[in-house]
Amino acid sequence: MPVKETDREVVLTRPDDETTSVTILKYGATVYSWKLKSEEQLWLSTAAKLDGSKPVRGGIPLVFPVFGKNTTDEYLSKLPQHGLARNSTWEFLGQTKSDPPTVQFGLKPEIANPELTKLWPMDFLLILTVELGVDSLKTAIEVENTSTSKELKFNWLFHTYFRIEDIEGTMVSNLAGMKLYDQLLKESYVDKHPVVTFHQETDVIYQNVSPERAIQIVDKGVQVHTLKRYNLPDTVVWNPWVEKSQGMADFEPKTGYEQMICIEPGHVHDFITLAPGKKWNAHQLLCKDELNYQAIQ
Repeated sequence: MPVKETDREVVLTRPDDETTSVTILKYGATVYSWKLKSEEQLWLSTAAKLDGSKPVRGGIPLVFPVFGKNTTDEYLSKLPQHGLARNSTWEFLGQTKSDPPTVQFGLKPEIANPELTKLWPMDFLLILTVELGVDSLKTAIEVENTSTSKELKFNWLFHTYFRIEDIEGTMVSNLAGMKLYDQLLKESYVDKHPVVTFHQETDVIYQNVSPERAIQIVDKGVQVHTLKRYNLPDTVVWNPWVEKSQGMADFEPKTGYEQMICIEPGHVHDFITLAPGKKWNAHQLLCKDELNYQAIQ
């Protein structure tokens, strides 16, 4: 069966290869496993909660309608960090294609976390589409403002945790020349380094990254992950390193930062504003590709 649903989750399997699969938790519509030829591609904390009691640490959590903690907006400022999508149980809408196996999930205020929609009383409809390719995983989002009178202001982010072999031997390429905001230094600057390397906590937001840039995670000269984006101009690069990992109760093992890197495409530097009745859509494509070093233009 290419699509299998349980009370808790949905599993997609390639019809031509049962060792290639993706598992989506209904709580948060969070992809928490993506296997290619039985090899896991995503990092998941061993302490991650998969029972709907709290957002999942690992996989691909969905960030909406706010990234981080807002301090300026009347309503968004009341929401917890990263908003309500990852704190809500989504409706499984069913299968839309058999090859590649494709399914959809939906979220609207009527079924979203009621404690959070009370704080953020907006009208919206989210449709998440998950498509499992031969060697790729596409997650696409459509946001609709279902209000007849009010604008909808929001951020979106795919908080993608990639599994890697060793963070200190890992580089991220094709972000050179991009302006970034360093959330630790609270400073903006242009990244002049040819690649991103990791030797300490990293938390930066690259802004207006050209959609032609295929962001690649490289290990010892070999690409292990390639990330392509549509309509997602910003890219967060995050690794908690030693001290931050120790402070997160659901981050296990504490040495897990050595085997993960978050490359998170989104629209977070500023807000998307949708007029009543309008829609916005975007997607990320995780795939395998040839090493392609794209120099500063």
